[in-house]
Amino acid sequence: MSILEELIERSGNKCELCTSTADLQVYEVPPVSISGVDSSLLACGVCVDQIENPENTDPNHWRCLNDSMWSEYDTVKVVAWRMLSRLKGEGWPKDLLEMIYLEDETLKFAKATGEGLAEADKIIHRDVNGVILENGDSVVLIKDLKIKGSSQVAKQGTAVRKISLDRENAEFIEGKVGPTMTVIITKFVKKL
Repeated sequence: MSILEELIERSGNKCELCTSTADLQVYEVPPVSISGVDSSLLACGVCVDQIENPENTDPNHWRCLNDSMWSEYDTVKVVAWRMLSRLKGEGWPKDLLEMIYLEDETLKFAKATGEGLAEADKIIHRDVNGVILENGDSVVLIKDLKIKGSSQVAKQGTAVRKISLDRENAEFIEGKVGPTMTVIITKFVKKL
């Protein structure tokens, strides 16, 4: 069974955030370290657009979180927490944020993208040229790097796809080099 089929079965063929049945798609909740049902949810095009493009956010659309924040699935709760954090200036989301309960690991996952932090508090990751890196970006190594704990050397020019950012240190990103998930220092990469 594909991820889409599993999510359709899990959600009853409805957006897991707003219950719309139009333009449904698999949304991988960043940062994605493992792909699959446990890191994804079924969302409509409107929800995905507003999640990925904060400038398109319509606060009234997200009143649906009053119901979806109680989902049994962590990915749904994580996105609900992130959107409520983004909208907390509206007033009503603050009440929902005080009610939502996330286990420690789930809360850490929810905070992993920096959603809800003031711009001054966010850790910004930049490549060697000063370009801002985001979760899911692809980068290329600008020099040969030894992979710690193995005899493998990642060659200059190696592409690293779907990176994830270390939310505690602006100099570290994670990505797969060959079969190995490794930490890479941002001054040794260039965004593709």
